[in-house]
Amino acid sequence: MHASIQEIIESRVSANNYDSNRKLSHAEISELVRLATLAPSAYNFQNWKFLAVVSDVAKQRLQAAAFNQQKVSDAAVTFIICGTLNAHTQLEPALRPAVDVGIIDDQMLTTWVGMATQSHTDNAMLQRDEALRSASLAAMTLMLAAQGKGLASCALSGFDTDAVTREFDLHETEIPVMLITVGYAAAGNWPQKPRKQLHEVMQLL
Repeated sequence: MHASIQEIIESRVSANNYDSNRKLSHAEISELVRLATLAPSAYNFQNWKFLAVVSDVAKQRLQAAAFNQQKVSDAAVTFIICGTLNAHTQLEPALRPAVDVGIIDDQMLTTWVGMATQSHTDNAMLQRDEALRSASLAAMTLMLAAQGKGLASCALSGFDTDAVTREFDLHETEIPVMLITVGYAAAGNWPQKPRKQLHEVMQLL
């Protein structure tokens, strides 16, 4: 029986310990990324890229760039989640499939491309903000997908951005936003830590 989305959210933990002997197939890894790409993005930019680090050699390189965190190597896969810049220049082909299936029409496509081009061209801050937003939404979607499949995950911001960019030959338009470790949990992981009370973080207007 599949868990409800509420059960998935309430049961998810940030795992530090993974069973390094249990692997994921390429098909399983690809399915996680497919589900992650169902996350929303402005204009449907889909301004993200996923590097699935699975080989021992690549894991060692990434672990070194992630301040030697062991879970990077122990997890079945560690994803480098990138946000991409200049997404407005690729918006037309990104939206064309939506036209082909009748979700939007050519006029709306042209309007959206024009709006995105006007707002994003020569606006490095907006491009970066959109890249960070999109990559973060995709990363959370990937973690929830993993949890729903009985896998553990953890989001890591502790890494050397320049080292990751250099070691994995990222293009200048590709920003490594976070690492996501995914695999089968080993013993010793903490339970989900208590959160702040709603009155501390929520305001009804």
